Amino acid sequence: MSKQNEYRARFWENYRLEELNNDEWEALCDGCGKCCLRKIEDADTNEIFYTNVSCKLLDIKTSRCKNYKNRKKLVPDCIILTPENIGEIAYWMPETCGYRRIFYGNSLEPWHPLISNDASSAITSGETIANQAISELDINEEDLEDYIKTDLF
Repeated sequence: MSKQNEYRARFWENYRLEELNNDEWEALCDGCGKCCLRKIEDADTNEIFYTNVSCKLLDIKTSRCKNYKNRKKLVPDCIILTPENIGEIAYWMPETCGYRRIFYGNSLEPWHPLISNDASSAITSGETIANQAISELDINEEDLEDYIKTDLF
């Protein structure tokens, strides 16, 4: 039995985010890894610019955190997304993000694993940062602006 069979039917359409159990909440993540990319926010316009520089914990080949359970301890500025804080964070999440889409009342993307019933569909559809990002460990922090990308999404 797949984990998806244990979720409530189409929970993302039938329940508010704060009503989801932990497994359902986690299942909204499509595994794109875009939220783990370093971002730069323009202080004047609040515009968000994505870079192709990832958090040091992101596995660039799989678009998954190498130590998800301990990420906040290992990366103190890691933001743990919750139903309680999504309203403050959703604006800088990628437009394709399952959490953002549901928060704003949109449908999940066709390639989202909950829709496709395929855990690897985000990767096979090219919607992840797999093999497109570089680790923050491999750059000089002062050069972060040089890594702004407009063509990642």
